[in-house]
Amino acid sequence: MTASRQTAQRSERAALVPLPRSDDWISEGKRASDVDEWGRSEHTRSVARRLYAPLYKYWFRAEWEGLEKIPRSGGALLVANHSGAIPSDAPAIMHGIETELGRPVYGMADYFFRATPWLGTMWARVGGLPAHPDNALRLLRDQGQLAVVFPEGTKGPSKTYADRYRLRRFGRGGFVEIAMRAGVPVIPIAVVGAEESMPIVFRLPALARALGVPYVPVTANMLAFGPLGVFLYFPAKFKLRVLDPVTFDVPAGQERYSKSRVMDEAESIRLHLQETLYEMLRERRSVWFG
Repeated sequence: MTASRQTAQRSERAALVPLPRSDDWISEGKRASDVDEWGRSEHTRSVARRLYAPLYKYWFRAEWEGLEKIPRSGGALLVANHSGAIPSDAPAIMHGIETELGRPVYGMADYFFRATPWLGTMWARVGGLPAHPDNALRLLRDQGQLAVVFPEGTKGPSKTYADRYRLRRFGRGGFVEIAMRAGVPVIPIAVVGAEESMPIVFRLPALARALGVPYVPVTANMLAFGPLGVFLYFPAKFKLRVLDPVTFDVPAGQERYSKSRVMDEAESIRLHLQETLYEMLRERRSVWFG
C-alpha cells in the first residue's frame, strides 16, 4: 500500500461524522439539556436542594410564616433583607419556596457573582442571574416566574454585627419600578437568624480595594473556628415571615414612572420590613432556639 493511500485512509477515519439530529428540537422550542436560557439546570438545582436540606432542616431549623401569600402561579418579585458575611438568607428563601410550593425561584444578585470564574457558572446553574432590569422584566412579565432580590445590595451583608437588623437604604427603588412595569406584586420577606449565622466583627477595606471585591470581612466564625470559619455557619434559628403582597395601581408596560412615587413606595416597603424585623426580634427568646 502506497504512503499516499495510507494517508488518505487516516484522513477518512479522522473526518468529522455528522450525528443524526432532528430539527423537531428547534421547531418545538425544546432543548437538548435541562439548562434553560438563564443557565439554570434543574438537575443541578435538585442536587443542591438535597445537599442543602440537612443544613436547612437541622442546622438552621427554618420556620416559615405566611408562605401561602406567595402565589402558586404567575410572576412575583420577592424582596428580603440581606445579611451574613456569606449571606445564608438567599439559599434558605429559594430552598423553602421550591420545596414547599414546588415553584422555581431565580435569585438576582450583583454581577460580581456572574463574572467570577467557576462561581459564576455554579450560581447560574442553581438559579442565579445578574440583577439587571431587562432580566427581571423577562422573568416576571414574559415568563411569569418568581424572582428574589435584595435591595440593600452588598451594604446588607457587609454591615457589622453592631448594625444587625438595621436595614440599609433600598437604592433608588429600582425594584418597585420593575414590578410596576412588569405588572406583578412585590412580596416582602423578613428573615431573622441570618445575621447571627455569620456575623462580621470588622472589615478590611484596604484589602477589599486591592482585590477588587465589595468587602473583605473578619467574622466571629473565623475567630472561633479558624480557616473553617470561612464556610462554617453558626446554628442560628431561622424564622422567615412573608408579608402581604404590595400592588401598584399604575398601568404596566410604561416607559417611565414617577420617580417620587417609586421612591415613596420603596421606602414604605423598607419601613414595613424594618418594623416587622423589630417585632420578630422582640418575640424571639433565643438566637439559637427561636
